[in-house]
Amino acid sequence: MAASAEVSGVTMDKLVSLCKRRGFIFQSSEIYGGLSSAWDYGPLGVELKKRIQNFWWKEMTQLNDNIVGIDAAIMMHPKVWEASGHVENFTDPLVDCKKCKQRFRADQIPKENLEKHICPECGGELTDPRQFNLMFKTHMGPVENDASVIYLRPETAQGIYVNFKNVLQTSRLKIPFGIAQVGKAFRNEITTKNFIFRTCEFEQMEMQYFVYPPEDEKWFEFWKEKRFNYYKTLGVREKKLRFHQHGPNELAHYAKKAFDIEYEFPFGWKELEGIHNRTDYDLKRHMEFSGKDLTYLDDQSRERYIPYIIETSAGLTRTVLVVLSDAYDEEEVAGEKRVVLRFHPDLAPITAAVFPLVKKDGLAELAKNIEKDLRKHFTTFYDQGGAIGRRYRRQDEVGTPFCITVDYQTKEDNTVTLRFRDSMEQIRIPVKEIPARIKKESAEYRRKE
Repeated sequence: MAASAEVSGVTMDKLVSLCKRRGFIFQSSEIYGGLSSAWDYGPLGVELKKRIQNFWWKEMTQLNDNIVGIDAAIMMHPKVWEASGHVENFTDPLVDCKKCKQRFRADQIPKENLEKHICPECGGELTDPRQFNLMFKTHMGPVENDASVIYLRPETAQGIYVNFKNVLQTSRLKIPFGIAQVGKAFRNEITTKNFIFRTCEFEQMEMQYFVYPPEDEKWFEFWKEKRFNYYKTLGVREKKLRFHQHGPNELAHYAKKAFDIEYEFPFGWKELEGIHNRTDYDLKRHMEFSGKDLTYLDDQSRERYIPYIIETSAGLTRTVLVVLSDAYDEEEVAGEKRVVLRFHPDLAPITAAVFPLVKKDGLAELAKNIEKDLRKHFTTFYDQGGAIGRRYRRQDEVGTPFCITVDYQTKEDNTVTLRFRDSMEQIRIPVKEIPARIKKESAEYRRKE
């Protein structure tokens, strides 16, 4: 293997270009000029997103005997959002430039610009700040009036809270227990930027953990540590992760304590996941507004109380960007630049690619049969076009961890060349051992810093 040297790190321009070129993420409605803040996931992007979701779902539900799942509706009774505080509190201060017509969040432009009413982009005059509710409003039914107003949910958590008693009674769970959900949410963001980092339509992976109130601090620390370590198992480099504690002026109206797990994106440190102690705020509010009893009765002590909630809230689409950013690498190999996505094998959109060394002499047919058999175990890709080195490079760029080459020796002894993406090492193994070897390598995968 030729010696390699680092060339450069990831930039957003490089990442966006690769995502479009290789079929990860496209601009929504691109043939019509595109829709700002909306993105479509291509063949590789949707596979990556689903693998991240499945990785999280297994971590939360399959590996925990006291966490169950739910899939609540996007549209909910409008009273839900009054009870949650979103109608009253889910607002951002907004200013507009009278000259260039750009819109800004008042809390995100320099203080001197705001005081002088000067646009940070063109120097024009800014309007006075006004409150802007971030919820998308629509109507349900044939008549559009105040009685038909509903909202697209701005978070998935409320669907868990209003189903607290339903899940408790049907699952026969005992506190402490959790309810997990993956789903879309919608926020009418004033400023959308940095690719898929902040968009109006996004997906969340949330788990709400219901606990005995005197034990809230213990469980908060438990989930804080557990969620940080999760990203290391996902293959994300620890040096790119850190905690940020919310100060008194940052805490949401429902929170007693809050930490963000932040990742160092190409555009700086930004939130990836929040761990919040929501106390009994949510269940109390829904009891008040619905008139229903949402208390918990302890079978042994006979104590009745409203549970506290420890929330872990991660963005699925934002995690996709983390995984892409963290995996992207460039290095020089034999005088050429190699672009590689160093995905954890369990996340890679394609697990194994199969190539015949040449298309003739029955090698293509043999390679196709091997690829077809491997589909039972993994997501595979077949490629017989171009020089073998070019084919390796194409798979490196989309993050395929294993490449299998069928050559003339395969016809003699039924062995193939197995190539590893990260090291570019190649070994010879029997065809029948391919699935077991790939599974072993995936289970033992450790990302180098």
